[in-house]
Amino acid sequence: MIRFGILGAVLTAVVSCTPVQEPVQLHEIYQRDSLRVGILNSPTSYYVGADGPTGYDYELSVALADKLGVELELFPSYQREELLQKLDSGQVDYIAGGLAVTESRKQKYRIAPAYLWRNEVLVYRKGQTKPTSFADIKAPILVPKDSSLAETLSAVQQDHPQLQWQESESEDADELLQQVEDGKIPYTLVDSNLLAVNQRFFPNLAVAFKVKEQQPVAWLLSNKADDSFWAVLIEFFGQSYQSGDLLSLEDKYFGHIRRFDYVATLDYIKAIEKDLPRYQPLFEKYAGNFDWRLLAAIGYQESNWRPDARSSTGVVGMMMLTVGTAQMMGVSSRLDPAQSIRGGSKYLQRMLETIPERIQMPDRLWFAIAAYNIGWGHVESARVLTERDGANPDQWHEVKQRLPLLQQKRYYQNTKLGYARGAQAVYYVENVRRFYDTLLWVDEKKKTEQRLDQQKQRLNEQFGDKAVNSPEKSENISALKQS
Repeated sequence: MIRFGILGAVLTAVVSCTPVQEPVQLHEIYQRDSLRVGILNSPTSYYVGADGPTGYDYELSVALADKLGVELELFPSYQREELLQKLDSGQVDYIAGGLAVTESRKQKYRIAPAYLWRNEVLVYRKGQTKPTSFADIKAPILVPKDSSLAETLSAVQQDHPQLQWQESESEDADELLQQVEDGKIPYTLVDSNLLAVNQRFFPNLAVAFKVKEQQPVAWLLSNKADDSFWAVLIEFFGQSYQSGDLLSLEDKYFGHIRRFDYVATLDYIKAIEKDLPRYQPLFEKYAGNFDWRLLAAIGYQESNWRPDARSSTGVVGMMMLTVGTAQMMGVSSRLDPAQSIRGGSKYLQRMLETIPERIQMPDRLWFAIAAYNIGWGHVESARVLTERDGANPDQWHEVKQRLPLLQQKRYYQNTKLGYARGAQAVYYVENVRRFYDTLLWVDEKKKTEQRLDQQKQRLNEQFGDKAVNSPEKSENISALKQS
């Protein structure tokens, strides 16, 4: 937070010292009535999900376009180099995509205010010998071509001449991480935020050591443009930080995944394959207005999908309902998985309806899940503490910082309901979000594999086995997989 404030102050000072210029770039944006954005197609920046476009940089760009009152025009690409070419040729106003601020980029481009920080870490597979420094590296390190990671390794090699590393032209960072997970390559260097995203799916990925710490991430603009649009970005990021919107967005995409539990993740992936198929039809049937996979994630957090689960506090069943909650939701047998799932879904819906309407998604959902765990009254107590601190009680990332205070007497003695395991509620919500994200990934992967099998079958029926294995048909199947 302090770094961001200092950076904003420095940039503002720079602008104030710059001679007045005609606002050419900003004028052009208003003239065409659109903001042109070159954006990296990746899990952390922009992709098309089940509910449409999503991603950290995408949401920030939407907010900026709304601020300017213009349309958002996207130019997505899988390659950073292609985005840089679009920026150099004037096809886009800026490029976004988790781009680290490096010395070479500062020399060639104008840098917007940093909105995120990351570490660069060396990743290896659990079970292999853990290197503690570059002196222990005996095999090449693979990184994506034209990435800041390649620039880092080039600099490291000056101090470690024996270091071997290669730039991959065909694989991006996610694919290289999967290759490490599968044991196909020994190492890769990666952004810590991207690693956190992938560890939910590839639990054998582990950090050997940090190579760079607290590296700023920012959008890039052409250094040929005037200051008009750059000044807008300074104001935009400053206001986004002051309002808490930037921190809320960071929490949405990364807040729940930075704490990684290897054993729990491995057990969960096994349970998805072994146990979930038995209960998936019930989660789908009783999901109501919720995504069935969210309900399944809560069920796993509550009982590991065990219909006979019991706790010392008297909660029982798949969704771990109390006696009172079960009666309220019309559940006669808490050990019946169908009744338990139906009751849990109804109770979650009730919690969602209890929350003030002004609280928007996804914060509204995180509050509802926390209330499912410790009750809305205790969540409301944390919101009161948040407001007393001058923070926004309608933002989950603010309230989750105060929930653990409900375990301290000097705080809970002044609340309506007193003591509560607030830290447990925070951990509960983060676990549910991780389980949900993993289940989304697994489910989409299965659907992709099914589409591939269907495509192969159709090609086989139409052309025969030889045609399916021909280069042309293989390209068709590869294209389908990418889509």
